[in-house]
Amino acid sequence: MSVISVRALNRTLLARQHLARRVPLAPLETIGHLVAMQGQHPNSPYVGLWTRLSSFAHGDLAALLRDGKVVRSITLRRTVHLSTAGDYAWLRPTVQPVVQNALKSAYYADEIDGLDLEDLTRAGRALLAGKTLTRKEFGKLLAERYPGRHGGRLADTVEVTAALTHAPQNGAWGGWRHPSNVAVALAEEQTGVPMRGTRDPETLIRRYLAAFGPASVMDAQAWSGLTRLREPFDAMRATLRVFKAEDGTELFDLPDADLADPEAPAPVRFLPAFDNALLGHRDRTRVISEADRRRYSAGASGGIPMFLLDGFAAGTWSVAGPVVTVTPTRPLGDADAAAVLDEGARLLEFIAPGDPDRRIVLDQ
Repeated sequence: MSVISVRALNRTLLARQHLARRVPLAPLETIGHLVAMQGQHPNSPYVGLWTRLSSFAHGDLAALLRDGKVVRSITLRRTVHLSTAGDYAWLRPTVQPVVQNALKSAYYADEIDGLDLEDLTRAGRALLAGKTLTRKEFGKLLAERYPGRHGGRLADTVEVTAALTHAPQNGAWGGWRHPSNVAVALAEEQTGVPMRGTRDPETLIRRYLAAFGPASVMDAQAWSGLTRLREPFDAMRATLRVFKAEDGTELFDLPDADLADPEAPAPVRFLPAFDNALLGHRDRTRVISEADRRRYSAGASGGIPMFLLDGFAAGTWSVAGPVVTVTPTRPLGDADAAAVLDEGARLLEFIAPGDPDRRIVLDQ
């Protein structure tokens, strides 16, 4: 069994995430390749596509959302992601167990205690049939149906038990709204694609490996939020390649997937908050050091926009109006600082096109 180095894993991840070079792909194809893009912050997928594609404009993603070809909904890790309409039809049912686990939390407990959840789901779907409603509007209607219950909690519960997607405007550039004003609709009505009736962990694993492999079972579980993926991995073992990481962890990959040259150069890349290149593995040392991971978040790195230097997370960035501030984890040499500022200038052109006051600040 071949041993694959951390640096080889890094360069392979960059290549598969389209971060080694910008690629001439369509946004729809790119979102499909990545399986899903974190969309909790509406601007994040726009920056995520810009940093990966040789040609991308804000309107490209807005059009896909407006046409229902890309949808925004709760999927991986029980958080909001963008996925293609075709992928959402199998992805949401596949990760439904982790989405459904939300109902075990105290947030829901009192309001759904004693309720027939299947009845609530049917009622919610009936109220949404042919409509798009804000969560506030939806909750008010549900509270009329179930007197004495908290309408907002009821609406949130239906969003957990049923495949609901967010209205296109909720994924617009700069379009963050208060959660109660997020508008929802029945997924199949927004996309025209029927939802699958069964889970498909094999497709989940193969698609994950194509964009994130080689990876371990625990890596796939961390990315998806699911547990008990060992069994499907073992059932697929004969059709996969198996490696070992430097620490002895078993890694799986697709049989025909390329491994990148560990000595290949890696450009500076700016990643948005929660980008899955940073959150796609349990062991994230292939892209961020353990010390830096702990520094930026107790449980997960990636909640803060970060930039890559020589393929690895090297600091954070933030934006306020037309000003981007870059904060390295450690001082940069002249050549690295110049490369970071150069890529940061390109980011500014995307974030604040034509703004005469736009500038980038290196805070070190």
